[in-house]
Amino acid sequence: MKKKVLTTLGRIELPKAHLLCPLKSKFNITVRLQEQMCWLGQVCVYREAEESFKKLCGLEISDQQIKRVCSYYGEVLDEVIQANIEPMIPKLEETTSEDPTYVMMDGAMLFTRPKEWKELKLARIFKGSKVIDIQKSRSEITDTVYCSHLGGVNKFFPKLERHLQGYRNLVVVGDGAKWIWNWCEDNYPGCVEILDFYHAKEKLVILGNLHFKDKQKKDEWLNQQLGLLRNSEVYQVILNVKKLSCRTEKSKEAKAKLIKYYTEHEDRMQYKTYREAGLLIGSGPIEAAHRSVIQQRMKLSGQKWSIRGANAIANLRCFSKSNAWSKINEIIKAAA
Repeated sequence: MKKKVLTTLGRIELPKAHLLCPLKSKFNITVRLQEQMCWLGQVCVYREAEESFKKLCGLEISDQQIKRVCSYYGEVLDEVIQANIEPMIPKLEETTSEDPTYVMMDGAMLFTRPKEWKELKLARIFKGSKVIDIQKSRSEITDTVYCSHLGGVNKFFPKLERHLQGYRNLVVVGDGAKWIWNWCEDNYPGCVEILDFYHAKEKLVILGNLHFKDKQKKDEWLNQQLGLLRNSEVYQVILNVKKLSCRTEKSKEAKAKLIKYYTEHEDRMQYKTYREAGLLIGSGPIEAAHRSVIQQRMKLSGQKWSIRGANAIANLRCFSKSNAWSKINEIIKAAA
């Protein structure tokens, strides 16, 4: 039986059962070069990373070798998070105890092998005080932690919860996905739950487009309902929708869906109360995160991922975008 090896990361011991031989001999690559391969591999496609090494450094490193190193360390990150090795898990800067901690999550479809679309779940965690207004309708979040998983919630949520340890005043903003709200109610019953305002608005716009033929009447009706929504008068909106005499099957279906959606989420649609408390009511930050963290690297033309490869690169991307790349370097050095 091979002896279990332990590697010290600061004051924390990293179980190294999965690294029974030093990585330097495993890959026959220096620590510094492994760091560079992981960085380039999560920034651009492996073939472009190969070309970059050749043009910039004069090194002949195949795209497959870069892929192997990235996949290896991307998987190690899952083991580190699962082992709950706190110094290696990205954390937000400390702020005041009253500062809300936002948790926004959503799923996006990723094309996987052989020919199947699977949902990659992504969470974005940030503090309210780190949302900085740049322009009237534009803001920037200066400190964020990301967490992702390609697969079911049974693995995604335990991973996310390890990223949430120590945070208070949780505010969860999401769409109508039941897996989000079931998780909140089961694990964080004291958190603030907010249904994304723009998903609520979308339901109204769909119904308005199907029901009204006259644009002016449609716009007047929509503006009235949106004003009521912003004023936390969800029940009145439901009553107004019920009064509509829809004639087509599509409009009847949209009406029924809206009533069900609003009735189910009414407690999460108190937008006036949220805004008076200075809280965000839109999930724009997680929509932007899907583009910058996932799509820019993982949803390019012709890409088709293995489950293992997708999770590995998504992990590396999350650490990179969480400004936690130094932790990747520590893990590589400790492993070698």
